[in-house]
Amino acid sequence: MKLLITAPFTEDGITRLKNMGIDVDYRSWLDTGKLYLGDSFLSVLKESGAEMVIVEGDEIKEEVIERTNLKFIGCVRGGPNNISIPAATEKQVPVVSVPGRNTVAVTELTIALILNQARRIAVAKEFIDDDFFVDDFGDFARLYSHTMGFELNGKILGIIGLGNIGFEVAKRLDSFNMEILVFDPYVDKGRLSEVNGRAVELEELLKESDVVTVHCPPNDETRGMLGKDQFALMKKTAIFINTARASITDEYALLHALKNRIIAAAGLDVFSMEPVDGDNIFLELDNVTVTPHIGGNTIQTIERQSTALVEAIRIFLDGGVPENTLNPEVLT
Repeated sequence: MKLLITAPFTEDGITRLKNMGIDVDYRSWLDTGKLYLGDSFLSVLKESGAEMVIVEGDEIKEEVIERTNLKFIGCVRGGPNNISIPAATEKQVPVVSVPGRNTVAVTELTIALILNQARRIAVAKEFIDDDFFVDDFGDFARLYSHTMGFELNGKILGIIGLGNIGFEVAKRLDSFNMEILVFDPYVDKGRLSEVNGRAVELEELLKESDVVTVHCPPNDETRGMLGKDQFALMKKTAIFINTARASITDEYALLHALKNRIIAAAGLDVFSMEPVDGDNIFLELDNVTVTPHIGGNTIQTIERQSTALVEAIRIFLDGGVPENTLNPEVLT
């Protein structure tokens, strides 16, 4: 059986697949620089002759599924909205995802963005890079005044969404001796207790928190949840972090809040226009740290997704139902 992989994959994972007797056609988007949207993936599949596929962002919608003879679809994402699950189910094609593959990576970037803004790390570098020289001690005093930050110890952390990533962020920042407030209508009480968190309404969280970080899923319920009125509730000294999805915020309201110092600063990894380049509107601001959607971009993320999907394919070929099959009924 032939397998086309367009997601990043480890050499070890490819070797293990080949040892199963699978003909692997590896075309990672990191190497090709290509993303296939709409029905454009159809020609790639036909050219490859693959019966199984592993993708990251490539779209496998109704037309692609209907016009091919796929036997297995793997997606390295946790929630693959780029794949039509109903169409795959209709054709009895299992779809397997990899939830949690980048949980640790996004968690650690979130904390890095918080620390960067709290301790004004990027500001300090920019200040020094801007032809800064110390001629007397007054210059050093000016540097210190410009880069003065605050400690997280004793501050209030507001977490919007205590899912896998929100929970891991809370666990780590609990050790910073931060008070943790959580807004999540579906919060697990045991999970909340484990991080010494307190469930509150969104308005209270925004008013009380020194750091607000977003970790809820993008859906109809959360779309545009944070806008002008919500940012106006926050402390003028507050830091806002978003490593979830840009759709959860009104991006122009956030830009206005940052430009007018309604809130102090932000660390942003997600945007309405991606991939990010030098035209990003937030790059104009000196109180924002912009990262180009690199939350899950670690070696370990690729290792996890590779290991998980190699095992899923092994189980599938042995006639079983792989873990995290999104339509297991097609195999039972």
